[in-house]
Amino acid sequence: MNRSMPSNTPELKSRNYSRDLRFIALKEQVGFSKQGGTAGKTLVPDTYIRERVFLFIIFYLILDKKLNIKEMFDMKKNIKRNFHCGDLRQEHDGKEVCLAGWVQTRRDLGGLIFVDLRDRSGIVQVVFNPEQKEAFETADKIRSEYVIAVRGKVVKRPEENVNPKIATGYIEVIGEELEILSAAKTPPFAIEDDVKVDESVRLKYRYLDLRRPKMQHNFIFRSKVYKAIRDFLDENGFLEVETPILTKSTPEGARDFLVPSRLNPGEFYALPQSPQLFKQILMVSGMERYYQIARCFRDEDLRADRQPEFTQLDMEMSFVDIDDVISLNERLIKYVVEKVTGRKVEIPFPRMSYKDAMEKYGSDKPDTRFGMEMVDVSDLVGNADFKVFSQAIQGGGCVKGLNIKNGSEIFSRRQIDELVEKSKEFGSKGLAWINITSEGIKSPISKFFDEATLKQIIDRLQGEIGDLLIFVADTNAELVMTSLGSMRLYLGKTLNLIDKNEMNFLWVTEFPLLEYSEEEKRYVAKHHPFTSPMDEDIPLLDTDPAKVRSKAYDIILNGTELGGGSIRIYDAALQKKMFEVLGISEERAVQNFGFLLRAFEYGVPPHGGIAYGLDRFIMLLLGLDSIRDCIAFPKTQNASCLMTQAPSEVEARQLKELHIQVNI
Repeated sequence: MNRSMPSNTPELKSRNYSRDLRFIALKEQVGFSKQGGTAGKTLVPDTYIRERVFLFIIFYLILDKKLNIKEMFDMKKNIKRNFHCGDLRQEHDGKEVCLAGWVQTRRDLGGLIFVDLRDRSGIVQVVFNPEQKEAFETADKIRSEYVIAVRGKVVKRPEENVNPKIATGYIEVIGEELEILSAAKTPPFAIEDDVKVDESVRLKYRYLDLRRPKMQHNFIFRSKVYKAIRDFLDENGFLEVETPILTKSTPEGARDFLVPSRLNPGEFYALPQSPQLFKQILMVSGMERYYQIARCFRDEDLRADRQPEFTQLDMEMSFVDIDDVISLNERLIKYVVEKVTGRKVEIPFPRMSYKDAMEKYGSDKPDTRFGMEMVDVSDLVGNADFKVFSQAIQGGGCVKGLNIKNGSEIFSRRQIDELVEKSKEFGSKGLAWINITSEGIKSPISKFFDEATLKQIIDRLQGEIGDLLIFVADTNAELVMTSLGSMRLYLGKTLNLIDKNEMNFLWVTEFPLLEYSEEEKRYVAKHHPFTSPMDEDIPLLDTDPAKVRSKAYDIILNGTELGGGSIRIYDAALQKKMFEVLGISEERAVQNFGFLLRAFEYGVPPHGGIAYGLDRFIMLLLGLDSIRDCIAFPKTQNASCLMTQAPSEVEARQLKELHIQVNI
């Protein structure tokens, strides 16, 4: 804005300022520009002169009828909020209140105008009548999503007008003064819960979507979770320490997001996939108990419960073993869940080895809210005439089955065929089945087994009349478990076997330390290279690395992994051996992890920790279907933000400054 005042007031007259802008502008236009000997310099008059120039301009405008003196002092009513809309109750009857918020709805019922006023706390009804002429006339102008301030008196509603569905339904506010703070365009969708609108539209107009009561509730809940976490960990001796966002790329694990360095051409930072290395260094530093609610970044393909950037509760402790970590985290979960939901949580949680989880449920994150455990029948069918089974076992695989209780009454022959096709979607080559009916056994495979073997199979699966037994066989035992495990979950959902009100927490322990990558033709870490092996399995690193179990543990809730952690390697010789097994040369180890290895030369305490996916945890506690409903500004499946249109192209000069040339 030009701060020099024109020498002739007609110039000022010619400017078509709005009333509000003119009034503000006048305050700023009391400096004078002097040309000549002091050209280019601005002379600021002293306070005495400034005040009189300002008063002269105001007086001129009043005389020229460009400024109404009453309007000048009524431009802002200064209605300062002293109550939230959703907090008003019958005990506030007769109290004068000032409210502010968004117009949910406006209804003109002839002699009266009703406005539902909304803020974060809830909705209250405000009534305007013609007796308050100015307020009534202003109320006639407002529309949905206008931002307004209201001064009025709380009164009890007539009995016939009571609305028990809302907390403020027994009272209303008689509006006496009304100020429009901000006008609004008609929104692309209604600001209300359960609105039928495509998610892409919701994400594009996220600032409107977040106004909906359910969404606001989600983030109030999220904030309470954060506070409960901090309260518990503070009481248990943890220090909250922030670790870097711009750090070194250590390409072991998921793909890094890279950030070019302008000051170091050709070199890059990486955004942290987790604070793993820094929190271990903090243990070397003597912090002993660390936590952080950390932002993490992984450039990986997205699923319904994953985002390229996410929030993690990160923890690390010194001088602990597995039981110490698990015990403290059970108490943490109990405290947080009971504090923010009021639901009781019983501890300790059950523990299950990775081996048992895979063999019984076909998953390392089993949903234990229903039974239907897998049963191995390999020893019964290895010599059968049914080649699908016998060849699978001879090839080093297995045969496993599930008992669908009352399945013969639920599934017709056509529906059984559909189950066969569904099984193929889960990775199997097919599905064998035995239908136990009151009329006898019905199965296309029963003819391949003698009566005794058939009875043994049925008995092992605890089959009864009315049950449907299904089987998967393959030379790849892991494929059998995962495909049948997926079928188990599918049946649990389609047959309504899952009690959605249950919260089943479970620890899965003793994960394999390593897994073989066919792509890289080497062993890779199941978790990360700093996870400690079970003490008794260390000799197997030289003879049979695939059988080495780790001191790792995952916390599971209703079939979803909430978090995972491990006891870390703190012995230099063992860490060196781990790198050797992983095919990481000493040179590469120093290149990627040198700063950690150097720190380890100065005395390392035994330590371990865990990290939770907080977004996922909150999603489950709220019972949401999508993780995006508890993240303020989430990305889509292709990692884009529909509101900001990120990622986007950048200017050529920016690339030049970074010494980057794009070649697509």
